[in-house]
Amino acid sequence: MDSNSLYYALELVAGSGQTLNMEERSALQTSLVIVQKNYQFHRVLFWGKILGLKKDYFVAQGRGEDELTDVKNLYSLNCMNWFLLPPASDSMINDVFKAAKGRFVGDPSHVYEHIEVRRRGEGEDAEVEEIVTKVNEESRLVVTIHQIDQEVSVVPRGAFVKNPHGLVQINRSFGGLSYSEAAKLDNYFHFSQPKNLKKKSILEMGELNPAIDIFDVLSDDIPKGSWSLQFESAHKVCILRSLLWLGLTFYHVPMSPQHGYIYIGYGTKNLDLPFML
Repeated sequence: MDSNSLYYALELVAGSGQTLNMEERSALQTSLVIVQKNYQFHRVLFWGKILGLKKDYFVAQGRGEDELTDVKNLYSLNCMNWFLLPPASDSMINDVFKAAKGRFVGDPSHVYEHIEVRRRGEGEDAEVEEIVTKVNEESRLVVTIHQIDQEVSVVPRGAFVKNPHGLVQINRSFGGLSYSEAAKLDNYFHFSQPKNLKKKSILEMGELNPAIDIFDVLSDDIPKGSWSLQFESAHKVCILRSLLWLGLTFYHVPMSPQHGYIYIGYGTKNLDLPFML
């Protein structure tokens, strides 16, 4: 959610039960302005909070000219001092998947270790080899943010547009979805590189607007039923909650450009979801 409307947006998603206290809100309101100036971002978003055993990670996201690709993630343990995170690489993702298990500790230098035993040869000539994979929690934080952004980041249809130069930017003429449109999952997109869009037939593509239909639709998600959509605050705001990444909450105020999402949770994926539906 945009740092400029943090107080307002947090009130809209408070129905999920997860929010920030006044001290955290005040510190973020000040520090994110400094982050935007120091790193020269076009805008800064408060991404969310990953809960740890010792401390929590507060995550912010800075965006540049291209809202989709020109993105930097930062984290803080106190809402004041921010540290830039590297992008997620394939090797980092593989190491985290192998080694990092359980809850976040809240210490970026904490090391997770995974030992894999491999047996080579047969009989008396067989050799046992131990392969040790080590990864620190900062890398796990990078991969978790990347996963959540790829799988459950949400924007309403029309909120972003691809300009003639191929840059994804905020659609300044977006006035919000109508109440009837906001009630349909078809009108919400994943804010990530599309995967299913390329698989659509020519007939299906002919019905799309190439300027705004540039992302995958939430209604195509597998398994079906991985999103909860409802109206709250006396039917004034539409709330989407992910059942795959519990803690991801998206809001949109119909008939207005106000929208955003926040993640407040343990940073673990709900792998049991297909069996729960």
